[in-house]
Amino acid sequence: MASVAEEEESSGQTSDVCGQQRSEITEDTIEELRKEIERLKTRLEEERRKLNDINSKIQNSKDHICSTVASAAQRLDNLGNLNIKQRRILKGHQGKVLCSDWSLDKRHIVSSSQDGKMIIWDAFTTNKEHAISMPTTWVMACAYAPSGNMVACGGLDNKITVYPLSLEDDAQTKKKHVGTHTSYMSCCLFPGTDQQILTGSGDSTCALWDVECATLIQSFHGHGGDVMSIDLSPSETGNTFVSAGCDRQALIWDLRNGQCVQSFEGHESDINSVKYYPSGDAIATGSDDATCRLYDLRADREVAVYSKQSIIFGVNSVDFSVSGRILFAGYNDYTVNVWDTLKCNRVCILYGHENRVTCLKVSPDGTALSTGSWDFTLRVNIDYSSLADSCLLSSILASRYGPDI
Repeated sequence: MASVAEEEESSGQTSDVCGQQRSEITEDTIEELRKEIERLKTRLEEERRKLNDINSKIQNSKDHICSTVASAAQRLDNLGNLNIKQRRILKGHQGKVLCSDWSLDKRHIVSSSQDGKMIIWDAFTTNKEHAISMPTTWVMACAYAPSGNMVACGGLDNKITVYPLSLEDDAQTKKKHVGTHTSYMSCCLFPGTDQQILTGSGDSTCALWDVECATLIQSFHGHGGDVMSIDLSPSETGNTFVSAGCDRQALIWDLRNGQCVQSFEGHESDINSVKYYPSGDAIATGSDDATCRLYDLRADREVAVYSKQSIIFGVNSVDFSVSGRILFAGYNDYTVNVWDTLKCNRVCILYGHENRVTCLKVSPDGTALSTGSWDFTLRVNIDYSSLADSCLLSSILASRYGPDI
């Protein structure tokens, strides 16, 4: 019995000692941890101050660029009233016109429609040179090849199809399927060559295709919604393009490696159209939020918003004049608003269509503006005010559109 009592007393003493040691270790450890936390807090505050200084310098640099643009615009004269008049109406589609594109010959226009047809127009005479039937309705995209000898189109069939143009042969029999998306094809263009075609799709991707081999060269993943519009950089190298869509973002891509190199946000609804500024240093976007916006690629930010409180309808298409001073925007209220790009004020409104304006394009030489609408028609407009001091351009237009211009 005595030995058992001694063992219990000994174990009790041992547990007391261990408890004291644990208490001492815990208190020391906690104190060290507290000191370490304070050191980390101090370092964190220092890093935050450094980061704020860097952000401040970046912001000051961007603000300087924007203030320079604003001050330069204040010194410029106002554009005044533009004398833009409708000269041609192209009738032939039996459904809503969804897309159009000018040929580089500055004379022909290709258009696609809900009626499942693609029509090649002579904009001077309004004659239809080709009418190509598609296997599906809602041909949402079309484009002219740089050579003028080929057109491409696509839509709800998810396919990109090219058609060689020849007065001797039926284009329908010479068609070629180049590629297929997993959803509808919303936009397409030829990136400076007949051998490749760039497409955007409702599957949230863009793709570069080899026309001859009908193979995929590069895919571009990054959008979080349907891609609605694309445009190629006008720079000499032409290695970048911009895409925009239902995720309210405009993304700049490198054609060579498929990487997104810049992104822009700011719209409050889907972006329906995007266009490079003629110098390639900025992009303009048009959105369902009833605004157009200008983003400077060098400043990496939004630099202008084109809106009025009275404008409540969405923008479907945008394009610049050749100089970039004017921004044309087609709206759901059947009008085309003409904006001063630098001063951000509306110069005039173009009327004529009887339904929403879905597409618009400035001709390659800047002498005409074509518009397409849900009213089944395309219209060709001329800016007479820009021709007042140019006998050469007046004579050119007289030869194209008749002596009564």
